[in-house]
Amino acid sequence: MTDTPTPMPETGSDQLLGFTIASRNCRGRMVRLGNVLDEILSAHDYPPAIKLVLAEALVLATLMGGLLKEQGDQLTLQAQAKGGVISLLVCDYRNGELRGYVEHDPAEFDRLGANPGLAEMFGEGYLAITFDMAGPAQRYQGIVPLEGASLTGAVEAYFAQSEQVPTLIRTAVRSGAAGNVAAGMLVQHLPDGEEGRERLHVRFDEPEWEHVSVMAASVSPAELLEQDLSLEAILWRLYHEEEAILVSPGSRLVRGCRCTLVHFEEVLARFAKEDRREMANEDGVILVDCAFCSRQFRVQD
Repeated sequence: MTDTPTPMPETGSDQLLGFTIASRNCRGRMVRLGNVLDEILSAHDYPPAIKLVLAEALVLATLMGGLLKEQGDQLTLQAQAKGGVISLLVCDYRNGELRGYVEHDPAEFDRLGANPGLAEMFGEGYLAITFDMAGPAQRYQGIVPLEGASLTGAVEAYFAQSEQVPTLIRTAVRSGAAGNVAAGMLVQHLPDGEEGRERLHVRFDEPEWEHVSVMAASVSPAELLEQDLSLEAILWRLYHEEEAILVSPGSRLVRGCRCTLVHFEEVLARFAKEDRREMANEDGVILVDCAFCSRQFRVQD
């Protein structure tokens, strides 16, 4: 009698899923945020529309961060703008730790109505995507205009312009009394190789990428958000006719605010004593606010 192998648990919420379709030279990432999203959004009393745009940004940061390879690598997504009610949106991903927040003008936001568009919320601005690598590659950054209908579209433009890698991204967000759910899928065509070969982005007859991207574009928001449907099941629906798909469950996700009293003490210690004295109140205490988790720390100078 032989033992029946224990099936691997399928991927639901708050865990990355990576996959590769080798025969098509494509790779991808999928994620669905549940409890982690609730924790991050609960740190501030955001209006519903800002919850939606921050949730979308957190999905994008996770999908891109999931492409990183080394322990300690970090992806930061930052949207800075002027002329809108949102002045700054920032979130980052590192080792499965996710965090984010939005700076906005509540009074101005109330004048926009229930469903403001991206241009109304941000005005004019840019989207900066920064990769901080733990290895010798160190840091590199790409910047694209913050324009179009969504942050997802701006990130696709980043990959087209800065990375020059064909990329398709789908995101979906649902927010309400029953809780918040956000999900997404990213697929990319891997380059065939650079030396002596034509770059993929200038070729218009790439059937492998066309097939994979058309199938990925068919995924519906309802499928992405359905918490009773595993991410593997969505992949099977899209690509079950492929010869083989290599699936690799990735990091489990947690809210990753890294603020501690020790951390802020170390940061403030880099300032001159005169500067720290100016920061302190009449009791000799420096009050430090963490925008990510909405906590205040008291550092005794």
